[in-house]
Amino acid sequence: MTRHHVYIPDYLTETALEQKILGDIADIHPLNLTSEDGFLAHAPKADAILLYHDIPLSQASISLMARCKGIVRCGVGYNNVDLAAAGKMGILVCNVPDYGTEDVADHALMSMLAISRKLVDNHLAIVNGGWEPAIIFGAPRMRGRTAGILGCGRIGTAMALRCKALGLNVIYYDPYARPGLDKALGIVQVHSLEEFLGKCDFVSLHCPLTTKTHHILNAKTLAMMKPTAYLINTARGPVVDNEALLNALDRGHLAAAALDVTDPEPPFRIACAPIPNCSCPRMSRITVTPALSKCGPRGPKKPAGCCLANRSETSSIAATSSPPAARCPICLRNDPLEE
Repeated sequence: MTRHHVYIPDYLTETALEQKILGDIADIHPLNLTSEDGFLAHAPKADAILLYHDIPLSQASISLMARCKGIVRCGVGYNNVDLAAAGKMGILVCNVPDYGTEDVADHALMSMLAISRKLVDNHLAIVNGGWEPAIIFGAPRMRGRTAGILGCGRIGTAMALRCKALGLNVIYYDPYARPGLDKALGIVQVHSLEEFLGKCDFVSLHCPLTTKTHHILNAKTLAMMKPTAYLINTARGPVVDNEALLNALDRGHLAAAALDVTDPEPPFRIACAPIPNCSCPRMSRITVTPALSKCGPRGPKKPAGCCLANRSETSSIAATSSPPAARCPICLRNDPLEE
């Protein structure tokens, strides 16, 4: 029996789960690379790829992958895979569309509450020997406020339901949302980004990173938001122009922001000296976490397990030039999928 070669270019150093599922039909090669250059020598030997998020697979690598039948992006987003190059090589590109749905929505809601209720400020005041309940003064009451979901796919929908449970009015902006989603969820669709941003007391980002969403929040669009509004980003760092965001915070054009993703990662310029004529220093208006939202009870190994749970499908990908269309599961599509 021919043994296949499955490469894991990045992130993983331990492959017990992968070995358990695929070990009798394939050799698993974890490389733990931090740049694509190190993968070039391995590319021609790969029958399948399990790709995480630390490196991209561009045309430079994919053009060498003549044996490869499938690239599995172990997560929802696939912006680090050159889809056009993969398509030219006849390589199926897969994602795990339901990975982290609850975890990311939970983290987004936690972030919304933390920055609006000034959780970190209160904690730091106590750590530094203070006891200042007045820090909370001015925090908005959630019920009756408007939460905006930018990108209402699986995670955005989960976030919308959580916001509704708190008594928030929920609106969303998503030109690609399925018709009738608003009626099914009991929320309101807004068809203009400008109108959407102007209505929101909270904006939670749940869109994929594409050429259309790169810096969708920039100096111009951030200025459309209320100066009392809060921004939460658990999607992708580059959907927000971080320089424009920091400037908006420094000038009091935005109440606060919570970022689980930044551009670059880790962020290079968050803390700074106090801003002249600014009564509220930047560090009390921005909370950053290190891409934690995707992590759940089963940890970062969960997406690979989801991808590989049906070994017969995985083995057919590696063994054939392309699986029959009728047997191609929903995640094996070389076209954009919503988050």
